[in-house]
Order: sequence, then C-alpha cells, then structure tokens
Amino acid sequence: MRLAQVPGKSGIEQIMSATERILENTGLKIEHEAVRTRLLKAGAKSGADSEVVRFPAEMVREYLALAPAQVNLPGRTAESGAIGGGGNPVFWTAAAMNLATAEGRREFERADLARLSRLVDILPNVDGVVGVSVKDAPPGFRDVAGFREMISNTGKHVRILSFTPAGVEAILEMSAVVLDGRSISEKPIFSMGFTAHGPLRWTKLALEIFSTSAGHGIPVMVNGEPMAGGTGPVTLAGTATMGNAEIIGGIVLNQVLEPGRPCIHNLGFAHVMDMRTGVAVTGAPENCLLAAAGAALAQAYNLPSSSWISSDAMLTDAQSAAEKTMAAIVHAGAGVDVIWGVGTLESELCIGLGQMVLDDEIIGQTRRLLRGIEVSEETIAADLIEDVGPCGTFLDREHTMLNFRSEIHESSLFCRKQRENWEADGALSLQQAAEKRARELIEAAQPPSLTREQNEALDRIEKHYTGKMLNS
Repeated sequence: MRLAQVPGKSGIEQIMSATERILENTGLKIEHEAVRTRLLKAGAKSGADSEVVRFPAEMVREYLALAPAQVNLPGRTAESGAIGGGGNPVFWTAAAMNLATAEGRREFERADLARLSRLVDILPNVDGVVGVSVKDAPPGFRDVAGFREMISNTGKHVRILSFTPAGVEAILEMSAVVLDGRSISEKPIFSMGFTAHGPLRWTKLALEIFSTSAGHGIPVMVNGEPMAGGTGPVTLAGTATMGNAEIIGGIVLNQVLEPGRPCIHNLGFAHVMDMRTGVAVTGAPENCLLAAAGAALAQAYNLPSSSWISSDAMLTDAQSAAEKTMAAIVHAGAGVDVIWGVGTLESELCIGLGQMVLDDEIIGQTRRLLRGIEVSEETIAADLIEDVGPCGTFLDREHTMLNFRSEIHESSLFCRKQRENWEADGALSLQQAAEKRARELIEAAQPPSLTREQNEALDRIEKHYTGKMLNS
C-alpha cells in the first residue's frame, strides 16, 4: 500500500548519485580529531579545511556493505523480529522536554517518565519507549536517570537519549545487570543514536557518543534532520539529498569505528519551515513525503529505515488526530521500519499521555489497513453463503465467532455507541476519553519487575555515576 508519491527508481538513483558527489567533493565537517584520523586511515580524504573530511565513492560503498540489512530491537522481556525491508513497522514514543496535560504543559520529571513507560508497556500497538529530558536529574546525568526509569517500568525496547560518553558507560553497566550478565550484543534491549547538526556537520559530542559506544553491537540510529528552507534547500529533493549525505557519512564513520555495527538510516526526522512563522513544521504532508523518500533510500542501500510522526497541535484534538492518522498511514505504507512519535504534540516539544492512547488506536487501525483483505476458501465463505441463503443471518454462525476478531478491528477508544449510551457514559469528548483511558491503563499496567538484587545493583551504579559526574 504505497500512498506517498515518492521519487521512483530513477529519482532515488539521482539522489544517491548526488549524495556520492557531495560526499566525495565537498565532504562533511567532522569535529573530532581522533575520528578524523580514523577516517583518513580508512581511505577518506582531507577537505577544504582541517575539520572537513571527504568520502570517496569506493570507500562509501565498501563500508556501507558492512552494515547489516536487518536489526533486532528486543526488550527486556519482549521479543522482536528483525526490522528491515519495510515489511512490518514498529512504533515508539519520542524524545521531548515537556508533558502535555489537561491543565497545560510542564517539564518532565522522573516519575512522569516512569508513568509514560508503564503506559507503553500496556499499550498493544506501541513497541518501544524513547528517553525524555527529566528536569529532576543533573543535566549530564539525564540519560542514565531516564534509562533507569524506562528499564524499570517496561519490558519493551528502550531507545536512550545520550548526553555524555560517561552516560553510555553507565547504561552499559546497568544493561549487564538487567540482562544477568549477558552482553548487549546478544540481546540489544536498548538502542541509541544521534543527529547531524547540519548542514553537512557532525559535532564533537555526537562523534564522542559514537566512539564511546562502539564495539558493543549497540544498534545506532543515524539521523539527518534538515529543515527545508532553513538548514536545507527548500526543495524536498534537495533537502532529501543533503540529509542523505549526512546520514550516509554518519553510517560510514560508524562502520569505520565498529565494522558490522547495526545502523538505522533515518531521514524521517526532516522538517520543513513555515515561511510565514519560521516554525519547524512536523505534521505537514511534506514531512510524510520526506519520510517516504527516506524509506526508499534506505531500501536502496539495503538498510533499515526510521521516521517520526508528530503534530503541530498544542493538545489532543482534531488537528492532532488528522496529522497523526495521515502520517501513520503514509509512513507505514511507504515501508518505514521504525516510526517514532507516539504521543507527540507541539512540534515534538511535548508528549501527552492521552495522545499516546489516541495514537495507539491510530496505529492499530493503520496496521489493519496494511494487513488488507485475506482471500481464501475460508474467508470467501461461499459454502456458508449458500447455506444461509436469501433473508438469513450470519450472526449465529460458528464462522462468525471464529473470524470476527481477526477481521474487524475493535476500538477501545473511538465512539461506536448509540447516543443514549454515549451520554450515559459521560458524553466525553475524544480528548477526555483518551486521557481517562490513559489513567486507567497506567493504574492497570503490571510491567515485569526487577529483582531486589538487580535494583540494589542499579542503585549502586546510579550513585557512582551521579557522584562522578557532579565532581567532574
């Protein structure tokens, strides 16, 4: 089900050819001396200034070939099939600074992230939780504090935020505790990533995170986040080309640092600028087109892809529902493998728990659309139709009982009642119903618990790294 009019094979090949040209002739600014040295030894060339590195086409092809075509993203207790190839997308929450509530918005705290993670654990169509910035932890420690809350409150996959190289070390130690000594490469219960700060630039912090985390088999998402009309050309093809150059350069340098490291190609974070307001728009059709183009490019490179779906609405309303529905259908239909954004509002600045419930419903309906109509002797049911005959009913037939759950999507949120029943249940708006449902689900959630010994070990690691960071 391909809905977005992305460039065809010829167009994708033109973007890939232009990407090769940019990487070979112009290159990327690499703000890390040790990484530049590694790249030059691996076949890269010096650029226009001391921090610019150019990537010959043959080097790019050699190192891209080392990146796996599929990536596993399991959770602590949740298993996950390999992603890649655009067959069966997984959906995650997203990074944010603020929690959207009925009373307004406020900065996230650790307890909020714990509740969000519990909601992820119980929502059937959400496959992973992404870290947020929690204000009640020291700035350099928020990745570790966030990981602790997420891993304690969900058995699903965790996508960490990375603030410091030391945070990566702490999270690796914590992972060994919850995995009972198994390595993260054996069961990658968390993944990570970083974004190019374009145009055509990888910062020192990003490169330190890539370097520190190398050698452990941690899946890494390599993000381009150009903004058409701002940090990228206003034309979508131009923004896709520039973002792709940043991503491909990022994947190549990750393969130089750790050959065979699982990498996810992510052009789906691209934005467009509203030329009237200067706002970075996230819920527009152009975002969907860029995400679909990213999926097509990733498939051409034989890599998994990612994107995010968001809304520019301030609260859970008709705009957020419309933008999220359009994006979920287009991104999934285009073959994106990992789709961020469950719960996001206000151009990704906020997450709403009620919006998470609404998004879970939208994802469920999107997955039903992707599944399509199964045609078989059982589903055609010709014998049954003849047996029932004219003026009969199918309601009391075994065939109906055996097949209705798989055929008809059931909503636990959308109104499918007669008016008198809706009024008797409180005549709730969609936002009210979603927020009420979120509260009920968080209370009902029973995430897999950690043992006393595991919690004590995590406490020791957290205390050690908190002191280390505060004293540095």
